Amino acid sequence: MLKRLALLAISGELRCLVCRNESIDESNADLARDMRLLLRERLVAGDSDAEAVAYLVDRFGEYVLLRPKMTGENIALYAAGPVMLLVGFGIALAFVRRRRATEPAPAALSPEEEARLKDILER
Repeated sequence: MLKRLALLAISGELRCLVCRNESIDESNADLARDMRLLLRERLVAGDSDAEAVAYLVDRFGEYVLLRPKMTGENIALYAAGPVMLLVGFGIALAFVRRRRATEPAPAALSPEEEARLKDILER
């Protein structure tokens, strides 16, 4: 019974590689079934929960974890998106500011244009 509870707890934390965002506990894919069987075999063989998960991570890669460990590489990957967004915003802002600074001022009206404008406004 304890092994069954451990199996359910662990299988809820492992990703089905076919279904992507489903755990192997929820998935009906053949690979998920095979992973559940492999996990059960490891637990019956006497592996601890951590050893069984480590075995699956070694075999399938860290992608198999629904919640990957927060290591330096993973933190860099999570931070890369917002950092790139901020860099892009900064570049766009600099481009707009530079363009406004180099934009020529509107030309002044000639005396004839000023007289015509005055005529139009007085009507």
